Amino acid sequence: RGAMLDELRSADWLPRSVRKNMRDVETAISQLEQQLGKPPTENEVAKKLQLSLDDYYEMLGDSSGHQLIYYEDFHESENGEHFLDRFNTDNNSGDPIKSLLDGDFRDALVGAITALPEREKILMGLYYEQELNLKEIGAVMNVSESRVCQLHSQAVARLRANLKEKSWTGAV
Repeated sequence: RGAMLDELRSADWLPRSVRKNMRDVETAISQLEQQLGKPPTENEVAKKLQLSLDDYYEMLGDSSGHQLIYYEDFHESENGEHFLDRFNTDNNSGDPIKSLLDGDFRDALVGAITALPEREKILMGLYYEQELNLKEIGAVMNVSESRVCQLHSQAVARLRANLKEKSWTGAV
């Protein structure tokens, strides 16, 4: 397991600073959602991170490779659990991804997507369901390609924050 994680880490092309920035965004989103009881706006997230809105957008733009699941998610947390453990209902399966998709993770992901702000929900549908590229999505949403990239990074951060919160509280 350790050797596999080391190999994944060495193949990771996203700089650690970018990964750290996105963890900071996820944390800010999670904290603001708990405080506000709703998904925070971009202004609220930027303020929480003590950034200007332009700097926040730049941070999101730099994170254009941000994904839903990373090798870090399989590392033990302070309480000895892994981020995805609560979603893995069939630990005896030889295929952990299949186990996640067949189990509670899929339901949690659907719930997290449903909780996204409407604009981000539309973007995710256009990108993953309709398989449009960023330029095509920009044309549909009447925004620039770079803005689509920023919105996608923010949506993924919201999804990760939502899924992490559910996995630690057990509220799947």
